[in-house]
Amino acid sequence: MKIEGDILFLGLDTSCYTTSAAVVDKNESLVWHNRKLLPVPEGEKGLSQSEALFNHLKRLPQLLQDTGQLFCYSQIQAVCASTRPRPQEDSYMPVFTVSQNIGMVMATSLGVPFIETSHQENHLRAGIWSGKIPCEEFLALHVSGGTSELLKVFWEKGRTFKINLLGGTIDLHAGQFIDRVGVKLNLPFPAGPHMERIGLDGDKGLVIPSWVKDYSISFSGPETAAQRLIAARENPSNIARAVENCIAKTLEKLLLNAVSKEKINNILLVGGVCANTYIKERLKKRLEHKAVGAKLYFAAPEYSSDNAVGTALIGKDMHI
Repeated sequence: MKIEGDILFLGLDTSCYTTSAAVVDKNESLVWHNRKLLPVPEGEKGLSQSEALFNHLKRLPQLLQDTGQLFCYSQIQAVCASTRPRPQEDSYMPVFTVSQNIGMVMATSLGVPFIETSHQENHLRAGIWSGKIPCEEFLALHVSGGTSELLKVFWEKGRTFKINLLGGTIDLHAGQFIDRVGVKLNLPFPAGPHMERIGLDGDKGLVIPSWVKDYSISFSGPETAAQRLIAARENPSNIARAVENCIAKTLEKLLLNAVSKEKINNILLVGGVCANTYIKERLKKRLEHKAVGAKLYFAAPEYSSDNAVGTALIGKDMHI
């Protein structure tokens, strides 16, 4: 059913592996969203920036045509796009030039403002919207194939984010760890959902050590340990569960350090890795224990991985 006479906001996001678009109304109701994973050849661990950019250029116009006739573009009052990975002047990644330039062209054609944001702010805004975090200041963990960062965030509705990077990975991202092991186990890329599925039958007794120092974490050593297990023909289900357990322990230790030092108990978790049920449940069990007193807010699984809902919401925030 088409939305009649409402004020709508369009968001665009073209990340390393996902083409995304979304439309929200002035009341933050989601009117329409669409996302497509970019194709990765079997056995490959990802795409080059040039390959991803080329795919976005083909797919974003197709995505924008498939609206299900739920709205008219004449209803759009602002176009917002993720134009960089993080809200920093030197932050740049070629794939985001697609959402930036197509967004600018659309805004000019519609005669509406063009608003820029970052991929990270997009994730945070979608997490606030779907995770229902009730406070303005909180810790945030952004964990995916391209980011593993601990953030201290202040956000007042209708304003831009104030983000302080506290720490994160010194080498591999958590999602890279999963994908490298998953591809070696002959799982499709991205490997996260497939690792979670086979991990359900895994033995918790297999241990891959975690590494955390203050606000720094590392997954290169754990990835090497997992590759050794694969070479030794360990059961893939056991390896998958050990990888999940290693990531969960790593994030748990990192957040324990942050809660203790920053004296902030509310934590928002976003990014594709945070959609993993096992990791989510372990973190809630260990950190929401009364001895720690943390409160965890997870983006809904469908809005935890890359999407443009947060971008559309930021467009609404900045326009109204």
